[in-house]
Amino acid sequence: MRIFEPHAHMFSRVTDDYEAMALAGVVAILEPAFWLGQPRTHVQTFIDYFDTLLGWEAFRASQYGIRHFCTMGLNPKEANDPRVNEAVLEILPGYLEKDGVLGVGEIGFDDQTPAEERFFIKQLELAIEHELPVLIHTPHRDKVRGTQRTLDVVRDVGMAPEMVLVDHNTEETVGMVQDSGCYMGFSIYPNTKMDEERMCRILKSHGLERKLINSACDWGRSDPLKVPKTAHHMRKRGFSEAEVQTIVWDNPVTFFAQSDRLDREAFEKSIETQRSDLFEGNSIHRGQDW
Repeated sequence: MRIFEPHAHMFSRVTDDYEAMALAGVVAILEPAFWLGQPRTHVQTFIDYFDTLLGWEAFRASQYGIRHFCTMGLNPKEANDPRVNEAVLEILPGYLEKDGVLGVGEIGFDDQTPAEERFFIKQLELAIEHELPVLIHTPHRDKVRGTQRTLDVVRDVGMAPEMVLVDHNTEETVGMVQDSGCYMGFSIYPNTKMDEERMCRILKSHGLERKLINSACDWGRSDPLKVPKTAHHMRKRGFSEAEVQTIVWDNPVTFFAQSDRLDREAFEKSIETQRSDLFEGNSIHRGQDW
């Protein structure tokens, strides 16, 4: 079974993770731009980071037959930082025109400040202008209030709900997001957010429509194999192969294909690579022989 991992921060993962994901059936990854842990102090660091997502990460993934895509945006945490927030919004439109960029994200709320809301609205407006879907981060703290405010802002801006993926849902938020008509993302984590068994219970209760699962793996404690592990758990809980495919393939492909930059036919072809392939003179194989 093919798997589309729709939220993985591979910039912060080792190359071995790409290999493990490929062996587990992952053939496509969507990497949203996000906060790197260390605050950035000027816009040039964002430029280098965005270019890395489009270049080096796509190269690393391709070496294991994985197609790598991304979304671009100013993350909610750094939306509060006047050293970078306005400048990132100035460069962002140019990146939203690039091949491989399937949407705007991840954007939304962190501490739910006025600055976060202002830049959230601006980026929703950019998404509408560029006819791209959006990937929205919901806050870790006061999640119910933050999710409701997120849905209110999306509605007020006039973003079509089918173009919106609201991520990091829990049992407390799934109902309101489902009622909104937006897509729903669930991040499967080792100890927090959501786990495999809880996810299966949500799918049994709320159905499969417009639901995606992801690992949201990053520099913190997380597991890049949580999507294939959840697929395995779904089978143990009685879901059919067609139902598993809906969650790990059909739904993410359908959502991000709205960008008109996702070539479904390309997924039928393997990526031709050689161990000798280089990116800017560098190899991930450290000179090892075949």
